Amino acid sequence: MENDITKRIYWKGHRKMAAFNAEDERMQFSKRLQQSLDRAGQVHDSPTALARFFNSRYDGQRITVHAARKWLVGEAIPTQEKLRVLAQWLEVPLDWLRFGGDRAGTPVDRSTYSKLTPKDQAILENIRKLDNAHQEIVITLIHSLVRVSKGIELVP
Repeated sequence: MENDITKRIYWKGHRKMAAFNAEDERMQFSKRLQQSLDRAGQVHDSPTALARFFNSRYDGQRITVHAARKWLVGEAIPTQEKLRVLAQWLEVPLDWLRFGGDRAGTPVDRSTYSKLTPKDQAILENIRKLDNAHQEIVITLIHSLVRVSKGIELVP
């Protein structure tokens, strides 16, 4: 049977292991974020630039330069909602940005997107800036307009 000292040593070591894993996870995220910023032609070591670019694409509460610095130096990982915005902006898979893996930051396929006119691309970018509820309203409106004007049913 274990005594109290053995239990404390085990749990203390367990906490150190958990702390190391969390720290390592944050550092790995930081490396992937910097790599993605480089690939997107953005400055990868400027918290001010990251905060400015991120806030121009995010409709929620703005991030501070301090929060952006924490992401860049591996002190914090953004929330899922913010990760989604980062992944879309940097054109990398969301799961790769957050967890890594063997995808090595493969850009999202934009072949269809690149065939759109600049006007169509601007419209899509504006829709992407909307929150989920407003995006659904826009999609419903588009489906309704197409049905009325063309007399056809669109796939949801």
